[in-house]
Amino acid sequence: MNPLNILLLIAAYFGVLFLISYLTGKDDSNETFFKANKQSPWYIVAFGMIGATLSGVTFISVPGTVASQQFGYMQMVFGYIFGTVIITFVLLPIYYKHNVTSIYEYLNTRLGATSHKIGAAFFLLSRTIGAAFRIFLVALAMQYLIFDEWHVPFVITVIFSILLIWIYTHRGGIKTIVWTDTLQTFFMLSAVVFAIYFINQKIGWSFSEFYASDELKQFNKILFTNDVNSKAYFLKSFFGGIFITIAMTGVDQDMMQKNLTCKNLKEAQKNMLSMVSLLVLVNFVFLLLGALLYIYINKFGLNVPVLDGKPRTDLLFPMIAVKSGLGLPLAMVFILGIIAAAYSSADSALTSLTTSYCIDFLAIEKKEKSIQKSLRKKVHIIVSIILVIVVVIFNYVLEKDVITGLFTIASYTYGPLLGLFFFGIFTKYKVYERYVLIVCIISVILSYFLNLYSEGLFNGYKFSFELLGLNGLFTFLGLWLIRKK
Repeated sequence: MNPLNILLLIAAYFGVLFLISYLTGKDDSNETFFKANKQSPWYIVAFGMIGATLSGVTFISVPGTVASQQFGYMQMVFGYIFGTVIITFVLLPIYYKHNVTSIYEYLNTRLGATSHKIGAAFFLLSRTIGAAFRIFLVALAMQYLIFDEWHVPFVITVIFSILLIWIYTHRGGIKTIVWTDTLQTFFMLSAVVFAIYFINQKIGWSFSEFYASDELKQFNKILFTNDVNSKAYFLKSFFGGIFITIAMTGVDQDMMQKNLTCKNLKEAQKNMLSMVSLLVLVNFVFLLLGALLYIYINKFGLNVPVLDGKPRTDLLFPMIAVKSGLGLPLAMVFILGIIAAAYSSADSALTSLTTSYCIDFLAIEKKEKSIQKSLRKKVHIIVSIILVIVVVIFNYVLEKDVITGLFTIASYTYGPLLGLFFFGIFTKYKVYERYVLIVCIISVILSYFLNLYSEGLFNGYKFSFELLGLNGLFTFLGLWLIRKK
């Protein structure tokens, strides 16, 4: 595609987003921005959360992992199911019972003001890093495919991208996000389905022939149960999936804010159970696409893309969709899909970070009515600027091949949130709050060094995402030690 066509396509896409923003943002009150007036249809929330859960990382990275991990990613996805059940029947009833706007208000009720702010601070740190990495990863692909041809600096790409997000979220907030996420999920999934169709057509297969092929059998192993020391070992991935879901959905304001826009608890629970059912299917389709991408490059003698002298499997899907001659329709749908992948996580992150800071640190609901809206809008602008700065810093100080590792480091910050919430839920104790921050920091440090030296300490054992649960356990035990008897 030439630059003019790409520009027109992006303009048309954002034109639709701005229309949705106009329709949903006519009432730009704080109640609308933070809670969507609690009128969101549960099925719309469920579908939109698919895109927000997947984000650009899944859209770009997961298909590229199939050569090294086959379909082992599904082991973690199975854990998502059990994690979602815990969220649905343990956490959601608590949030609705306490009628929270920010879920960290529960920590205030249960443990106190200091614990409340510490929990919110860990969320702000976690989500800022996570959102910035997601934007960074997708921006790299956009730069590789599109903007390098225009000689547009990466800094300008990032500023322009986040400015667009600010424009369509600054009035309607979460009410707008619920509907734009639905559109973005549609484009993400359409890109995957179109890619599977066009690649099969190029190879000369129907989908059923591809699914039954010997080539697919080289990639479709799901369960890895032989080597307990391997990061791909089934139980590690499965329990890691449980902990990731609880931490990064259940105690994450970004994801829970959408649930809290449903009319009542029953609808929010239907939303979560429907969402995870679709999520299992969608992740399997992403892995099928990954296998098909590798089959395609093997059949036609192509290579994995190289960036900065290193093979980058993250760029395999973009290369095949846009630069391998599969046709304009696939390239157009892919570009829409990658834009949707970038913004489905970034827009909700911007809104949830604004909500958390306003509620958890500024106590905006206690301010004079006349300044509440203007204060929220100022915070929204500041958060946007912070995201731009963090993404740009990543571009200058990080090696491109350490993104996965840094996501793992960022996930350490969710461990204390797990510990704080589960101590509040499963015990009746208060704590000496002056020690809570110390406990949380020690838990993160212990987890980091345990992961760093695990092979030497545990006969070659390598931690995977089960480390997140261990991090939460350290926090829980630390809180138990500082409990008030």
